[in-house]
Amino acid sequence: MERLPISMMQLFEKPLQEELEQKAQVRTFNEGDVIIEIDQYIKSIPIVVKGTVKVIREDVEGNELFLYYVNAGSTCAMSLTCCMRDQKSQIRAIAEEPVELMAIPVKEMDRWMMEYRSWKDFVMRSYSSRFEELLNTIDLIAFHHMDDRLIAYLEKKAEVHQSKSINIKHQEIAIELSSSREAVSRLLKKLEQMGKVKLHRNRIELLY
Repeated sequence: MERLPISMMQLFEKPLQEELEQKAQVRTFNEGDVIIEIDQYIKSIPIVVKGTVKVIREDVEGNELFLYYVNAGSTCAMSLTCCMRDQKSQIRAIAEEPVELMAIPVKEMDRWMMEYRSWKDFVMRSYSSRFEELLNTIDLIAFHHMDDRLIAYLEKKAEVHQSKSINIKHQEIAIELSSSREAVSRLLKKLEQMGKVKLHRNRIELLY
């Protein structure tokens, strides 16, 4: 790549910046594009430069569960693990909006971990951040009712898009929360009656 974005330059020391400029490939994706597929071998480490990536898990019956978002300046900890252990991906990563990322060759990882403190810190922060988000997801599933999960999902979606007006279908929410469309629609109607949301065609507006 020709030049690292400022957000990346702030993360890494000068020698690593130079290596990234020499060895990283820039890839772009449109909204809805699959970046990493389940059972795919990951040959490069994706670091998001612009946009947001949605990470989901799928069970043996094909039911999906939303796990977390990966924003600009970060990477997916699960992709790091798969790269280091040469394992197939256990997640699907989808562009939530137009995405630009740097693809780092896997072969550089071990050396960079030894040579560059900033790279080691970046990897450890990525693991810590994603682990915390996974715990939050588990807590919502295990200890909260579906309406709490739905509210948390909508709030996160609004935060990612920096807008309280969310363009999304009830069926999409149901898939990502591993629920039924009927249950999601019923809860959304309840939230509307409570004055927390306003429902439009394929759009939900948060009112708080």
